[in-house]
Amino acid sequence: MQDNNRAIVLGIHLTSEGNFKEIAEYSLAELTELAETAGLEVVAESLQSRPKIDPTYAAGKGKLDEISEMAKAMDADTLVFDLNLSGSQMRNISELTGLKIIDRTLLILDIFASRANTMEGRLQVEIAQLNDRATRLVGAGMALSRLGGGIGTRGPGETQLETDRRHIQRRIKTLKKRLKELSRRRQLTRENRTKNQLITGAIVGYTNAGKSTLMNALCESDLFTMDQVFATLDPTARRIKDSDIPILLIDTVGFIRKIPHQLIEAFQSTLEEVSYADFIVQVTDISDPEFEAQMDIAERQLEALAADSKPRIHVFNKIDLVDRKIIDKIMQTNRHAAKQIFISARDGIGLTDLKQAINEIPKAQMLPFLLTIPFDQSQIVSELRNVAYIDNVEYTEQGTKISFRIHQGHLGIIKPLLQQF
Repeated sequence: MQDNNRAIVLGIHLTSEGNFKEIAEYSLAELTELAETAGLEVVAESLQSRPKIDPTYAAGKGKLDEISEMAKAMDADTLVFDLNLSGSQMRNISELTGLKIIDRTLLILDIFASRANTMEGRLQVEIAQLNDRATRLVGAGMALSRLGGGIGTRGPGETQLETDRRHIQRRIKTLKKRLKELSRRRQLTRENRTKNQLITGAIVGYTNAGKSTLMNALCESDLFTMDQVFATLDPTARRIKDSDIPILLIDTVGFIRKIPHQLIEAFQSTLEEVSYADFIVQVTDISDPEFEAQMDIAERQLEALAADSKPRIHVFNKIDLVDRKIIDKIMQTNRHAAKQIFISARDGIGLTDLKQAINEIPKAQMLPFLLTIPFDQSQIVSELRNVAYIDNVEYTEQGTKISFRIHQGHLGIIKPLLQQF
C-alpha cells in the first residue's frame, strides 16, 4: 500500500480507573488536532472503553480487526493511538493490521521536529527522538522501520539510524555535549540579566492559548503565530513596549496533557527559562470548553518546574469569543490565587490593564526613596530614568526633588548622595 497520509485515530477509556469518558473524548479530539498538525488526514475517530490496556495489542485483537476493516474501506494506511506503546505492542499491532502505527509520543516528537528552528531546539528534539527510539528497540522489530521517512521520523535525525542501542547512546552523548555548550550561553545570558537587574517574565500556558499573539501585542514584535498546537517551540525574549523600566517577556513552548517525558528531559535547559523568571504570565484560552482542565495541567507543569510560587498574573484570553457569564464565574472562583486579567490579545482588549499589572510586580520588590539631587549631578537623574520607577519629580532651588523606587542592585547610582547623610 502506498503512503497516503490518511489516518484513523484510536483512544482508550479505562473504566477501571474511574475516569470520566468525556476526558477520554477530549483527549482523542486533541489527538486528532495533533495528527492534522503533523500533516495527516484523519478520516475516522474511534474510542474504546475497556478495564485495562491489553499487554499485547493495547486495544485488544477484536477492536484492531474492526479498525483494520475500517482502514481498508476508507483507504487509510496509518493508525494513531492516544497512548504510548511499547516496542512489542507496535510490532504486534502493525503485524495484525498491516498499518503504520504511531502513538501520541511519536506524534508530538514529530511536530516538535518540524517546528524547531534554532540549533538548540533541533539538538533537543533529536535527543528526545533517540531516547524514545532506544526505549522501543526491544520487541519493535519492523514496526519502527514501517514508518519509513514519514511521521515519527522527521527532524534532525532524519537519516536511517542503526537499531543498535550502543550507537544511539553514543549519538545521544555527542548531542548532549553540544547542547551543554549552548546551554552555557543561555546561562550566561541569564546571569547578565540578573547582574543588570533586568526583570524577566515567562509567558506560559496550554498550547494554542495565544501566548505568542499576546507577546506580539505587548512587545510590538512579529513572532510567528498560527491557530495550531505548538506553533512556537523555541523560546524568544522581547522587551515590553512603553513600560516604566526594561521588562523582558519570554515566550515558552506550550504545555499539553500526556507530554512525553523524553521531551521534558531534553528541553530542560529551555524550560529553565520559566524557573529563572521573576514572574509568570499564565495564559488560558477561555473559549476552549476544556480550559479548566488545561489550567490544572499548566499548574502541574509549573509545580514540576518549581515555579508555582512565583508572582503570577493569570491572563484569560479570547474573551471576545465567550459569554459574559463565563467571565463572571471565573472571577468568583480564582482557584490559583493569582491576579486575574481578562483580555483579547488579538483585538487589544484589556492590554492596558495587563501592562499596569505587569509593572506593579517589580515595583513591589523595589526600595522607595525621596531625594533632592543637586543640579551639578543631573546625570544621576538621567540614570534613574533608565532603571527606576519615577513616582514624582519637582524642581527646587536646591536641585531636582525626585521620589522613585529602585532595585537594590542599582543602589550604586545614588551611592554618592547616600554618603552625604
